[in-house]
Amino acid sequence: MQSCELILRADAPREEWLAVRNTGIGGSDAGVILGLNKWKSPITLWAEKTGRAEPEDLSGNEAVYWGTKQEPLVAERFYEETGKKVKRRGTLRSRPYPWMLANVDRWVVGEKAGLEIKTTNAFSAAAWDGDEIPDSYYAQCLHYMAVTGAEKWYIAVLIGGQDFRWKKIERIDRDIDLLIEKESKFWELVKSDTMPAPIDSSESTARTLSKMYSGGGDPVELPKFAEDIIARYDALTAKKKQFDTAIQGCKNELMGLMQNAETATATVNGRKITWKTGKPRETVSLTDIKKKDPASYEALKAAGLVKVSEPSRTFRIW
Repeated sequence: MQSCELILRADAPREEWLAVRNTGIGGSDAGVILGLNKWKSPITLWAEKTGRAEPEDLSGNEAVYWGTKQEPLVAERFYEETGKKVKRRGTLRSRPYPWMLANVDRWVVGEKAGLEIKTTNAFSAAAWDGDEIPDSYYAQCLHYMAVTGAEKWYIAVLIGGQDFRWKKIERIDRDIDLLIEKESKFWELVKSDTMPAPIDSSESTARTLSKMYSGGGDPVELPKFAEDIIARYDALTAKKKQFDTAIQGCKNELMGLMQNAETATATVNGRKITWKTGKPRETVSLTDIKKKDPASYEALKAAGLVKVSEPSRTFRIW
């Protein structure tokens, strides 16, 4: 693989990998840059790469934990199904594009090909039907082919702990060239400290902006074009209120038909409707305890029973 160099062994400590991660663009970043990742936006990735936001700590995530534990088993099953031996490879850096990184799961012995390993739950099975591959994973494999010069990439997935599938992705230079172009432009934004535009509508971006700008600044006068944004906001808010009212009306009609029943079935399309009676909940007002019994409040706090969240900002247009 003369198109790239090994910069971290597969058994390198996690701390070293974390240090390398922000020196370039990795395979899992490719789908984010293309707008294919529903959990992370390009602005969030940019904020992480420029040091404005810390990447989410997934070390305690159960899905990530079990995915890591099952990776060798999925690699072994791939060999059993295909007869293709694989080996661990480590983290690679592209020579032509030094900002392109590849943390390769496995390299296929005797072929110019790699293997990406995934685990997912049964609810995601449809995304892997037939020749289907989630778009963000396709972009990830293209990225690895761009870095390594591989002719193809295999992807193996274990669904719901018992449904194993594997696919082969052939190299398409046109797609790879387009990906490199998009990633190159993104990396220029990182190096020039320029936020990607336009600002998107994702929850990921909203959380990132709140972390980047903690508040406390002086009042500002917005530019003229902000009036158009506010007008759009007002129009969409009015439509949302209309939709919310209409939706509640449908709910009320159905509740009127169900009366005391907690479950109903629509005869036309078999849709199931539930109107469950919940158990009474006990609540404690920490605000009242703090006012009326400060000593008890401090005792609860000292015992670790009072959790104090990070300060957050609330956005409103008056």
